[in-house]
Amino acid sequence: MSKAQQGTDLIPAVSSKDHVRGSLDAPVVITEFGDFECPYCGDAYGVLETIRETYGTRLALVFRHYPLPMHPHAMAAAEAAEAAGSVGKFWEMYDQLYRHQADLRKTALREYAEAIGVAGNDVTSAIEHGTYQERIARDQHSGQESGIEGTPSLFINGFAYGGAASVKALSEAIDDALAATPSLFGT
Repeated sequence: MSKAQQGTDLIPAVSSKDHVRGSLDAPVVITEFGDFECPYCGDAYGVLETIRETYGTRLALVFRHYPLPMHPHAMAAAEAAEAAGSVGKFWEMYDQLYRHQADLRKTALREYAEAIGVAGNDVTSAIEHGTYQERIARDQHSGQESGIEGTPSLFINGFAYGGAASVKALSEAIDDALAATPSLFGT
């Protein structure tokens, strides 16, 4: 059994309710449970960007929130991402948050939102009122049900990935998943 086929199934399965970069019809779907303040997630961000560039339309990326209590700015960052997502800019904010991970203060979150064309007041309000706490909690519950123990936690086509978060290791797991996917051309 390949690394991409080991572990606990993702609960619930990926759906249109998730944040999806790419198409859910892609032969490989990577689901990440992440925390915008987690340094390991920051490292994984660069790896996942390289993977996305390498595999193009053969891969989709799904993000589910899993802010850890030890990271004081993680929940506010998740709220900011959701506020941006409410106007169709989730992935732009996701990029901003990981690129500027060293500064996730509320004033910085507002600036990142404005840099991508999202009203800073909307982000500030979402953070202050916990507007998206239910959505974030749903993602956290999914992580708990899926048996994750930390961030980043990755699933490939619904199966827990236990390998290294490196380009080489993930590429091998993705290649295994692609090989296991029936060809569209019957070959």
